[in-house]
Amino acid sequence: MTESPAPDWPEQPAPAARPDWRDTLRDAADLALLGILTTVAALPVVTAGAAVGAASAALHHWVETGSWPGARTALRGFGRTVLPGAGATAVAGVVAAVLALNLLALGRGVVPGGPVLVAVTVALAVAAGGFAGLTVVQLGRQAGQGWRRAVRGAARTTAARPATLLAAAGTVALAVLLCALVLPVLTPLLVGYTIFGLHAATRRVAGAALPTGPE
Repeated sequence: MTESPAPDWPEQPAPAARPDWRDTLRDAADLALLGILTTVAALPVVTAGAAVGAASAALHHWVETGSWPGARTALRGFGRTVLPGAGATAVAGVVAAVLALNLLALGRGVVPGGPVLVAVTVALAVAAGGFAGLTVVQLGRQAGQGWRRAVRGAARTTAARPATLLAAAGTVALAVLLCALVLPVLTPLLVGYTIFGLHAATRRVAGAALPTGPE
């Protein structure tokens, strides 16, 4: 008897290896270190925009390639965006100050409106935080450069997938709540996790609606 040839079964793909606890711990430590470095770089205040942009760009690189960019590359990108980032920081500061003053005036009864306007102002503040988060994500996708283009990209993402704004706003609101009420001392650690959360939430909700290049 001749042996029949073995059936030509299609090869099954090998199951993907699951990361063990050491990989998870390493990633958590990397995100915590990213937050600490970002906080330190932002201490002069005028460098806050550049620090956040460089951190978002580094995180995007990590998500895409599985490795962090070199220190020289990160520092070069940070240095090139200090002046544009200072303008973005000033704009964000003015918006935050206006919203805070409105809440303070409404809370003290200086301005009429009561709880209804308080709720509206809080909703506007949360939405502004979410839009700022989307801008930071888009900035990271642009290697940390081009704040105006990042704002336009965030606006296009919001128009295409409005739920993305809600996801980013929820991420920012949770981070602010943890920093203010629960773990204020650990704020530098939470910065890295917040940027990661923004990238993850935006990718999951927006998907193909994320801008991939210049207009």
